[in-house]
Amino acid sequence: MRRTNAWSAVLVAALVAGVVTSPPAAAPARAAAASRLVVDLGTPTGALRYGATGFLYGLGDEGIPDETMLAALKPQVTAQKAPDGRQHPNGDALKVAPMFKRAGGRDIQIYMQDIYRQWPYENLGLADYLAKVETMTRKVVADPYRASYVYVPFNEPDQIWYAGNLPAFLDAYKTVYQRIRSIDPGARIAGPNFASYRSADLRAFLTFARDNRVLPDVTTWHELGDDFYTSWHTHYADYRAMEASLGVSPRPITINEYGRASGDLGVPGNLVQFVAKFENSKVDGCLAYWTTAGGLNDLVTRNNQATGGWWLYKWYGELTGTTVAVTPPAPGGSLQGLAAYDPAKKQARVIFGGNNPASGTYDTEVVVTGIPAALSGAGGTVHATVWGVDDSGLNPSPGPYRVAEADFPVSGGQITIPLAGLKGSSAYHVIVTPDKDTSPAGSRYEAEYAALSGSARVTYGQNTGYSGTSFTEGYGGSTTAGTAFVVTAAGDGYHDLALRYSAGPFAGAPAGRSVRLRLNGSDLTDLALPGTADWNTWNTVTARVFLTAGINRVEVNAYAADDRDAVNLDYLAVTPASGVVTAYQAESPANTLGGAARVGANAAASGGQYVGFIGAGAANTLRFNGVTVPAAGRYRMVVTYANGELGEGADNYNTNIVDRYADISVNGGAARRHYFRNTLGWSNFRTTVGDVVLAAGANTITFANASTGYAPDIDRIQIAAPLA
Repeated sequence: MRRTNAWSAVLVAALVAGVVTSPPAAAPARAAAASRLVVDLGTPTGALRYGATGFLYGLGDEGIPDETMLAALKPQVTAQKAPDGRQHPNGDALKVAPMFKRAGGRDIQIYMQDIYRQWPYENLGLADYLAKVETMTRKVVADPYRASYVYVPFNEPDQIWYAGNLPAFLDAYKTVYQRIRSIDPGARIAGPNFASYRSADLRAFLTFARDNRVLPDVTTWHELGDDFYTSWHTHYADYRAMEASLGVSPRPITINEYGRASGDLGVPGNLVQFVAKFENSKVDGCLAYWTTAGGLNDLVTRNNQATGGWWLYKWYGELTGTTVAVTPPAPGGSLQGLAAYDPAKKQARVIFGGNNPASGTYDTEVVVTGIPAALSGAGGTVHATVWGVDDSGLNPSPGPYRVAEADFPVSGGQITIPLAGLKGSSAYHVIVTPDKDTSPAGSRYEAEYAALSGSARVTYGQNTGYSGTSFTEGYGGSTTAGTAFVVTAAGDGYHDLALRYSAGPFAGAPAGRSVRLRLNGSDLTDLALPGTADWNTWNTVTARVFLTAGINRVEVNAYAADDRDAVNLDYLAVTPASGVVTAYQAESPANTLGGAARVGANAAASGGQYVGFIGAGAANTLRFNGVTVPAAGRYRMVVTYANGELGEGADNYNTNIVDRYADISVNGGAARRHYFRNTLGWSNFRTTVGDVVLAAGANTITFANASTGYAPDIDRIQIAAPLA
């Protein structure tokens, strides 16, 4: 982001200069004064709901998308196809539930009519549907995640089956509702799930549901049109007033399909408007399904790499504390934002953006009011860093960049951050902290900006020598303290993780300290940290770690009840490094092909060849021979593959991709299933990374699929130790 005109000449002279990552460009012509987005830290608006982080068919299969991509977003709601439904080849609610719950997800809505293959759904009569409803409900009742499911018995009934016939829909809804409850008395049921906000029909629905004792546990409708931008608050207020007038207690609201058919998915500057409005209204929302399943609705590409939109939701998930009042230039205008203040961390965060349509640039002033003395300190000054993230389409995003950084004197509890030339399709993130910065924010991952857990905390004492605005502490005598960094890698391979810390003298603590390093949800190693002369002396210890291309979660955790992990953490720096990675080509004559599996030619494959026709029967296998490692243990296996299969189901505007799987066994042992995200073409070779446990010396690794389906085309595998 260019910085020209981001600050006035007076501010440049008076404040610490902002830091930029790209050269200045000519100032755009100004047609009007800058708009103002006002954030009032003194007016809390409630607990963070994170409700906008939801997906319709955003999950495909176990591991699709990569669980790390999902967990970093603090997901809340996903809407998925019915158990064994024919609407899509993947995304079965019961099959994706384990991954979604591991990633911290709350509710899984089941689109029950997805039991049918076509869109619009085949109307075979209510009796046919009731029989299917009974079968599905019994499967849910028997499922271990039963308490997390929400039944959605009808999808857009105002457009299919009951278009123009509201009384028929109401009668059918009552019948299906009662059938579900007869099997699952504790069921949570959603409705009416209209395709748009229909005030009169919603009133009729609520009145009928109240009078017949079939009120939904969750009220749902869709926001898929242009009117969302100008009329969301009208819709929300009208619905809440409707409940009150009918004597219906407020229902949780889920807008389980949001975003227009084009122009919104993956575009940070448009998506921020949904995020802001849903969070401010404390409702849930699921991104609409307009393209392909299993990619978090265009937030994820190539299964584990982030688009620009992903970073917006990552910022959203890292908000802590309490939301505070935000006043945009106009309630229905293009510029929108949300903000939260965390008094424990002494951090205020603001997320904003929007220029509908998402083109051109704009100027704005972010005005932060109600700044408490605890944030501004004795000097009456705060520090602000502004970050941006651009629209990357369906390509991997390079990630956020620094727009500006400065210290601001607080006057009357207020500061003004002037910004110009902001991109309409981009989103922006402001972090305001006490004026304790000792260096500009850089390419490092600062601990004070990371996600903290347990007893880990940010302090602003008299310590010196740290980078950025502060550091984290609270690790000694704790088994709960954690600092989670979300880092990105350009490719699969080794990277140096440099952890900067201090470990001064501490009563009862050993001179040498240690912390536990976790990568993508699994323990990696206990990192030894030599003691430092005092708490103002900082040292760096580096671990060489194999990272997956795209997003990785690196956690630095306390792990002992004593003080062996009594340290302060400053930052984590990540740089590409070298290490031993051994490649094995699938077409090598040293391997064994079983049954119909055979070598094929494809110029896009490494070496120009691959092995295909693996699976569709137990005999058709690919066995890599002579996979040799120096010591027994767990290794990373990078599989380069292609999968362009399309499946049956509704295909009038969505591509029904198939995520193939392979059952992978080592040395003839028990097989583990691994799903391979569709690469959208047979000449698009991508990578996926999994773990294998190998014996010292030579090993065999076999790919198979005994079902009627095939495994993907396999180009090669690469084997690397987790730590070099």
